[in-house]
Amino acid sequence: MSALPFIDTHAHLWDLGRIHYAWLTPPFSDEGPNGNVASIAKTYLLDDYLTEAARWNVVGMVHVEAGAAPRQALAETDWLEGVAAGRGMPNGIVAFAALDHPDINAHLAAQAERRSVRSIRHIVNWHQNPARTYTPRDVTRDEAWAYGFSLLAKYGLSFDLQAYPSQFPHLAQLIAAQPETSVIINHAGQGVDLDAEGVSEWRRGMKALAALANVSVKISGIGFVYRPWNAAAARERVRETIDMFGAARCMFASNFPTDRLFASFDDTLAMLNDAVSDFSESERRALFAHNANRIYRLGLSV
Repeated sequence: MSALPFIDTHAHLWDLGRIHYAWLTPPFSDEGPNGNVASIAKTYLLDDYLTEAARWNVVGMVHVEAGAAPRQALAETDWLEGVAAGRGMPNGIVAFAALDHPDINAHLAAQAERRSVRSIRHIVNWHQNPARTYTPRDVTRDEAWAYGFSLLAKYGLSFDLQAYPSQFPHLAQLIAAQPETSVIINHAGQGVDLDAEGVSEWRRGMKALAALANVSVKISGIGFVYRPWNAAAARERVRETIDMFGAARCMFASNFPTDRLFASFDDTLAMLNDAVSDFSESERRALFAHNANRIYRLGLSV
């Protein structure tokens, strides 16, 4: 474990009796980008998270929308606001809005009214392999999606980008055109293709995004790349990501409980801690908490 303060920048809570999550509803299958999720398809509340994270000095949390039914996106945010009011966490919320929705202005305005909302996530992972894709087509190439993305700054919102490396060159152009919008890459860019071309594509895409000053990256979800879990390979992916973005634009996260599909909380955080064991204390503090506090505008004392 590490005694350093840790702001977990990517965690999920869900109450399956309150909000519907199609991906956490039977029947379950080994197919699809997440694989079989039966083991995590149960209500997961703040106390459940804190139990798993007990060996780490968690001082803050950013909750990321967990795939609720779109009609319940605001209900998920309001439930989390209630949890935060009573418990002090989550400290920031990444809420859902489909950027290509015809009424996107109203959706963004409603989410932005909530005290803890800092960012929007609309998962847009498109992959030519049906077993890897989250969407039937690449919506980021639609004019409607680009328009929705262009509205984020108007509402003071960041964007959590969950996409695949093949989409990064085009996305880099859209992001460059909106320099006032902070963009946070999820899960170290999800470079799931590990053949030579796939790794090269991940590197090219990440470097294109790293060239933009308004882009940062969360290092998490690496179990999606290395299945079964491979701590040594994961460590190398962590180091390479930091090399591209620099320690000032990277943040650590657990992605729990989803990442329990691959490794325990302790093993996940131990890998991250080990990967930067030779960094300076100021760099390690930045990766574990300071960058998160700044980028997500949390206002915590860390």
